Amino acid sequence: MYLDIEIHGQGMRRHGMRRRGGENRKARREAPGLIAQLRRPPGGRDARIMLLAQLLDRAGTGVWAAACVLYFTFVLGLDAGQLGLLFGAAGVAGIVGSPLAGHLADRFPVRSLLIGCHLLRLGTLCALLVVTDFDVLLAVVAVTHLGDRAAKTLEMLFATRVAGERRSTYQALSRSSANAGYALGAGLAAIGLAVGTRGAYQVLILANALSFLAAAVLVWRTREPRGRGLLTAPPGDGAEDAEAEADAAGTGAGTGTGEAGAGKAGASPWRDRGYLRFVLLDIPMNLDDSILGVGLPLWLVTQTSAPHSLIPAFLVINTVLVVVLQLRVSAKVQGPRRAADAVALYGLTTLLCCVLLATAAAGGVWAASAALLAAAVLATAAELMRSVSSWELAVSLAPREARASYLGVAGMAQSVQKSAGPLLLTGAVMTAGPAGWLVLGVAVAGLSLVQRRAGLRRLDLLSGAPAPAPASASTSTSTSA
Repeated sequence: MYLDIEIHGQGMRRHGMRRRGGENRKARREAPGLIAQLRRPPGGRDARIMLLAQLLDRAGTGVWAAACVLYFTFVLGLDAGQLGLLFGAAGVAGIVGSPLAGHLADRFPVRSLLIGCHLLRLGTLCALLVVTDFDVLLAVVAVTHLGDRAAKTLEMLFATRVAGERRSTYQALSRSSANAGYALGAGLAAIGLAVGTRGAYQVLILANALSFLAAAVLVWRTREPRGRGLLTAPPGDGAEDAEAEADAAGTGAGTGTGEAGAGKAGASPWRDRGYLRFVLLDIPMNLDDSILGVGLPLWLVTQTSAPHSLIPAFLVINTVLVVVLQLRVSAKVQGPRRAADAVALYGLTTLLCCVLLATAAAGGVWAASAALLAAAVLATAAELMRSVSSWELAVSLAPREARASYLGVAGMAQSVQKSAGPLLLTGAVMTAGPAGWLVLGVAVAGLSLVQRRAGLRRLDLLSGAPAPAPASASTSTSTSA
């Protein structure tokens, strides 16, 4: 009898497993694809308009990114030193742009601020058509980049408010449309660069400026997302409930300067050492951008026997994979805890990428080419995980009542990396040869584990769960960073 029951139970379990497997396969078949999601994105009409605005914005940016160095060099006659100073000033201005946008978003409507950023960039791009003095050019480029970084932060705030619990899906759609825009812009720029005249470059500048005007008009058609400084979080992350309970019970944890004090309304990100640690560790978690854009091309040219014609393939690989895979990756990284796990995977992927770059220097033409192409794939895989995990953690680790300011500070990580990353790669990593890449990969992998642990610990504090800390340190948890 017991045998009959056991056999019957096993049959029922197998039937249930087959049924669940069939349901899972059916769900995967019925899951909407990229085009369907773009037509009906999280956030509805306003999100759809904003995604179109981002597509046009990034198309214009792609045009200018492909042409700006040649324009400054061959049309305005700038030398290498002036170019370095110009881009350095732009990088510093970008670092300021993100926290400034977050600070203003706590006080003014996001929609109006974003329109202002688009119009600001429209004016500065048009000014480039007539500016020839280097000092004025320095200011114009810096203001343009400040508006660019501020606009990206405001787009993130807008998306977090309108998409709510599905913000990861929206982020994936945003990344896909942005990369499609960059590719479109680079293709249009190729036409102007082939002509190569001053007039052709000016047409490319006007095309970028018009993209900002179109984006401003589209943003004007949206409605202001609900809340000012208040951002929604996915249900089940426990952050909001824990913060409300802590405030009601008067257990906001002391001064508000430590991690446990982050739940207090109106908390300042500049005094929240736990959040600042997250932002600091997020800087190396963005190095895939410099590896793909600077490290791979320069390493190919200076240290490998691979053909130079391989360089455009890096951009093609990156663009295609992001457009095709970003939505699928985001579907697997739902919620802050999975985002924290994805950070560790980012470190491992970056380590493998660096190992391939180190080995590429010792191989022949075919071996080096294969290693570099594989490294480009891994750098893109790291980007896919970083683009989801970084945003999700930036939102989930911030207190609910001050998330606009916190996200503005979080946006500094990418800006700092864009300024310091190329200098790190060219001044230290590649100077040290293959060993430099190995050291970089190990360092990023180690820091990713530190970031994961710190993120999970802060999530435990926000949700009210006991943090995995030694008993001797339990008395200082409420004030530690």
